[in-house]
Amino acid sequence: MKKPNLDMNRRRMLQGAAGLAGMASMGLPSLARAQAAGRVVVGTWGGDYARLLNKNIEVPILIPAGWEVIQDQGGDPERRAKMAAERRLPRGTTDLQGLSAVNMYQVFAQGLTQEIDYSRLKNGGDVLEALKYPHGVAHIYSGMTPVYNPDRVDPPKSFAEVFDPKWGDRLGIIDIQYQYTSTAAALAAGGTSSDLEMGRPVLLAVRKGGCRIYPSNEAFAQGLKTEEIDIGIMWKARTVQWQNADINVQSVAPAEGALAYVSGFSIPKNAPNLDGSYAYLDAMLEPSAQDNFAVDMGYNPTVTDANVPPELHARIGLTPEEVANLVNLDYEYMTENDVALKEWWDKEFIG
Repeated sequence: MKKPNLDMNRRRMLQGAAGLAGMASMGLPSLARAQAAGRVVVGTWGGDYARLLNKNIEVPILIPAGWEVIQDQGGDPERRAKMAAERRLPRGTTDLQGLSAVNMYQVFAQGLTQEIDYSRLKNGGDVLEALKYPHGVAHIYSGMTPVYNPDRVDPPKSFAEVFDPKWGDRLGIIDIQYQYTSTAAALAAGGTSSDLEMGRPVLLAVRKGGCRIYPSNEAFAQGLKTEEIDIGIMWKARTVQWQNADINVQSVAPAEGALAYVSGFSIPKNAPNLDGSYAYLDAMLEPSAQDNFAVDMGYNPTVTDANVPPELHARIGLTPEEVANLVNLDYEYMTENDVALKEWWDKEFIG
């Protein structure tokens, strides 16, 4: 198990300081009272996401209720490895772990996390049925959709239209999105998320046609900005962020159904404070917290009682029909086939 380092300790101290600062600024209870409910340790990514967890969930909801919140920040591969290393301990070091839906499934399949008891969540009944996973609680979501330059391309109606060799080098593909791109290509070919073989000829055809490969989401965005490319697929939420950065881009729901990207939280099997785990999850599902994440990040609420302003919902949201048409990755299939998929992608597609 990786030992804590000075940077980690410093991050934890900063989180504690941020919580105290928030309490002071809001006239909240003293530290002695804030610790009354106990401590909850949350494994999460750093950066803006960690900051917004503190801003929208911890300071306004949990700290006033008497919880002390510690963020254990790090990349998800490192945090998943830490969970595996701690699996034989009667008590682990975290009460929750923030992960993508795929990784929430993977750690559950490995026996590292416990099934969610939605009856312990007063807000559990408000979670969208399509996102009510047994292996974790969904926090935010967006859809993988076609994106395009509206001045240069008519709105594509489907993934099949995006993955057409006719675009040549005007089509952009993101290397790190190989799981979702492979699934979208399978849907374009009339297949399902449970068997991606049908999508391989589709991808090879656009590769032969000259599509551009970008190493990251940011590089893809730069390609759109400079009009090096005109079309591709990406999260609708990221499209909104790019629009805010004055990139000329629009998104549209595909006929096959947008691919759901979800991040949320899982409970380790040996979580030391199960009450704290569920308290955090319930606070995360509060309409106020969900609304603020929509404003701050452009991702959709995962609850039915959120109140996102209409003008914002028009930009980030999906219609009821589009929500009903969302396609989840087949997490079991992806877990079993990810290594082979990545090998094919690197050797056959990227070359």
